Amino acid sequence: MRDLNYNHLRYFWAVAHDGGLTRAAERLHLSQSALSVQIQKLEHQIGHKLFERTGKRLVLTEAGQIALDYADTVFKTGDELLSTLKGRPIASRQVLRVGALTTLSRNFQLEFLRPLVGRTDVELIVRSGNIRDLLVQLEAHALDLVLSNSAAPRDARTALRNFLLNEQPVSLVGHARSAGRRFRFPEDLTTEPILLPSLDSDIRVAFDGVMELAGITPVILAEVDDMAMLRLLTRESDAVALVPPIVVRDELAAGVLVEHCRIPEVTETFYAIVQKRRFPNPLLVDLLTSSPG
Repeated sequence: MRDLNYNHLRYFWAVAHDGGLTRAAERLHLSQSALSVQIQKLEHQIGHKLFERTGKRLVLTEAGQIALDYADTVFKTGDELLSTLKGRPIASRQVLRVGALTTLSRNFQLEFLRPLVGRTDVELIVRSGNIRDLLVQLEAHALDLVLSNSAAPRDARTALRNFLLNEQPVSLVGHARSAGRRFRFPEDLTTEPILLPSLDSDIRVAFDGVMELAGITPVILAEVDDMAMLRLLTRESDAVALVPPIVVRDELAAGVLVEHCRIPEVTETFYAIVQKRRFPNPLLVDLLTSSPG
């Protein structure tokens, strides 16, 4: 293989960051056709397509995203050289792009990412959103993984893989009761106000099934689709809340809240959703290997 042509790499780098040939060609003072030829030469040399055309847009392939990461490193190294010679060195860092469901427990996210937190050689990019948008970004190689509490659907057209990271019990938690009063499940839910996840939550669906079998219609104080908000409402109200204990781990440890009971046959699952790739991010491999699930 011939030595990499860094002019071709810079042209590719410009197109990838500008999002298309038109703007990059104007900035580089080249015709679009000439720029396209340079990209094709780079693709021929490395043996992989770097872009796919979707309508009028150029979208990076998996190889294209890998090449862009390396190109960023290459040209950032040039900046680091100049900074070092000027007495302002910049440390080189690896990047992991994580998407997390908006409703997912922040405590769980932190526990999963903890092996990378604080590492000076790693830059974590964490984006929140709904599962549909996050999976689109994952398939476009803009994310390395998506954290979710449900598995992604799989079919012959997708290359998504689900890794079960953990499975947590689900409990009713709230403030401590007066001495001698114990929470009776499910009887007390006929009168006790309760804070619940929204109807989009798998644990809410399972809990509603338990209530229906028991013939109980709970007194719902609020329905919340954000676990962080559900935790805050539990602290500020006299209601009990349906949550995995990990969501209120700190409050339970401090005695601010107590676990009244666990809900039989209701659990919360946590998944890492990744796209099968020929060139997986090594940081992702390390995380999945170290995960207790």
